[in-house]
Amino acid sequence: MTSMNQGHLTFLASPEWAETLRTRLLPWLREAAELGDDVLEVGPGPGLTTDLLLGLTDHVTAVEIDADLARELAARLDGPRVTVVHGDATAVDLPADRFSAATCFTMLHHVESPEAQDRLFARVCQLLRPGGVFVGADSVASDEMREFHVDDTYVPVDPGTLELRLTAAGFTDINVVSPPGEGHFRFTARRPNA
Repeated sequence: MTSMNQGHLTFLASPEWAETLRTRLLPWLREAAELGDDVLEVGPGPGLTTDLLLGLTDHVTAVEIDADLARELAARLDGPRVTVVHGDATAVDLPADRFSAATCFTMLHHVESPEAQDRLFARVCQLLRPGGVFVGADSVASDEMREFHVDDTYVPVDPGTLELRLTAAGFTDINVVSPPGEGHFRFTARRPNA
């Protein structure tokens, strides 16, 4: 089970975080991949990333493990363009081969172990259509990030091993970028066409 401290949750729902997503994540996302018509979002939290995705696709299925966050997001956005699912994305009951794209933004480090992260990668690959794209971003491990995550689940992903892990999960065309000094990494990967 993942967890986040209250300060972290407050920050993820803040106007400052919304602005960071709009000015830093969104331009990269537009360049990185065409998301298509049906996007799976893993770990939307308060849903500021869901708001961004609605400008890039016809439909978002947001899978959130935290019951309170899922309920709040559903109350705000559930409708013809957004489906909110409360559940664990490693085992969520959704049809294989459905989604044109899958996303996860600053949530991988909240997955409780590297093994659970790998199960998540494999499940996402199953849920994507052949040729579907997986895009994500997360923070790089640092003392500052560890302090910010006191009383959180905090299992940072090493961007240096991510390509191998995504390959093992079934992905190809993997690109992992970790700009020096920026404290984050971004990645794209594709489910093979057949």
